[in-house]
Amino acid sequence: MSVMKRLSMIFKSKANKALDKMEDPRETLDYSYQRQLELLQKVRRGVADVATSRKRVELQINGLEQQGKRLEEQGRKALSVGREDLAREALSRRSGLQSQIADLRVQHDNLQAEEEKLTTASQRLQAKVDSFRTKKETIKATYTAAEAQTRINEAFSGISEEMGDVGLAIQRAEDKTAQMQARAGAIDELLASGALDDFSGTRGDDIQAELDRMGGGMDVELELARMKAELGQGPAPQGAIEPGQQQPQQQPQPNQQTQQLRQPGEGA
Repeated sequence: MSVMKRLSMIFKSKANKALDKMEDPRETLDYSYQRQLELLQKVRRGVADVATSRKRVELQINGLEQQGKRLEEQGRKALSVGREDLAREALSRRSGLQSQIADLRVQHDNLQAEEEKLTTASQRLQAKVDSFRTKKETIKATYTAAEAQTRINEAFSGISEEMGDVGLAIQRAEDKTAQMQARAGAIDELLASGALDDFSGTRGDDIQAELDRMGGGMDVELELARMKAELGQGPAPQGAIEPGQQQPQQQPQPNQQTQQLRQPGEGA
């Protein structure tokens, strides 16, 4: 294959693809239907022209027949008055009219046959045009529905792609939120432990923090002593001292009172 033929084929294929992309089947169907209507109109005009010619021939035939009747009457009158020559002339003209009438009748028959043929063709063409119109509207409705479905599917495809991007954005947002929450929790723990100074004024001073830690240690010791008492490994722990409650003073034992009454230097 030569270069020119290849270039020609490439240009034709490109042009065909471009035309196919630009072509709207609905417009093509409407144009074809319009062309069929024009053809049907031409056939109808042809039928009307043939019918007009047939009618004109019929009028000519009727006129010649009337003229032939007048010539026949004139011949009769001429014979009645003894003018045989006039009667012969009238009959001769009438004979010529009969020849013309015969030719016109042949022409009339041909025109009538042509008119019937065109009428049948017009009726068939009308049926085809009506059938094409119904099929055209069906195809157009189907194409419109398919086009709408295609646009909907393309829209859903675009939405699916967008939703995929949105899903990734949501996942990143959730991960970032969880990271920020973990960071905030860690900072709260560091502030509570005193590893970080809180300058907002919401925390207590160092003395209160130390008392809180001591209270927590005492709770642990009391719980440990209670568990030992349950296991029989030690005495039951005494109750924790409530805030604001004074610890009861222990009564001195008798031997302790006696020792306190003795003066220094006295014997036992």
